[in-house]
Amino acid sequence: MTEEHLHAPTGAYALNALPDDEREAFERHLRDCSACAQEVRELTATAARLGAAVAAAPPPGMKERVMDRVATVRQLPPLVGPEAPAPVARRGGVLGSRLVLAACLAAAAAFGGAAVWQHQEARQAEQRAEEAWRQTDVMARVLAAPDARTATGSVDGDARATVVVSRAEDRAVFLASGLPELPEGRTYQLWFADDGGAMRPAGLLSDDGALVMDGPVGTATGMGISVEPSGGSAEPTTDPLAVMELPS
Repeated sequence: MTEEHLHAPTGAYALNALPDDEREAFERHLRDCSACAQEVRELTATAARLGAAVAAAPPPGMKERVMDRVATVRQLPPLVGPEAPAPVARRGGVLGSRLVLAACLAAAAAFGGAAVWQHQEARQAEQRAEEAWRQTDVMARVLAAPDARTATGSVDGDARATVVVSRAEDRAVFLASGLPELPEGRTYQLWFADDGGAMRPAGLLSDDGALVMDGPVGTATGMGISVEPSGGSAEPTTDPLAVMELPS
């Protein structure tokens, strides 16, 4: 490993993604390079928090909602072998048959409705899991990139923010902790800041957690976070809570 390359694999080292020989060489380098040692500590802490932040879980209350709905659907009677038909009284037979048919149709409709609803819930959960995996994959690539760099800062007082940037991957990952809970109808929105001061949307953050910022880093030299209406805005409508310079 050349002297130039010795400074590069901080992200891969933090993710334990270096081959044994390169890992040993890099660990020897860390003993004499305080800058790389500090960067490894930051990336290792960020990687651990990112892993916890993007863990996919079933949507809250899904099990309870499914069980409540299933409880309202009458079970079908067990299947039995053919038996001799019981004598049926002719009087009232037509009316009784109609009532039985109506009950069967109602049960089938209820069961079908529950099945469709459960399928929709499962599909939405699957889509959320797929998005979580996609975000995890991008985060891992950014952290493992040889040029991954971090910047940290405070947001609106006690909250802390970390941004990890890879110019080679052209992506950035944002991580926040301690953000105050917002009132209903408001959300945190991230922004890329270009040289001229123009801000472009980079994703919504509902609360503490990690987010792959939307879109390429491009020529952005900074990033900001503001409070916006739910759904986000095309440009900031409030003063940024924080503006951070992106690592070059």
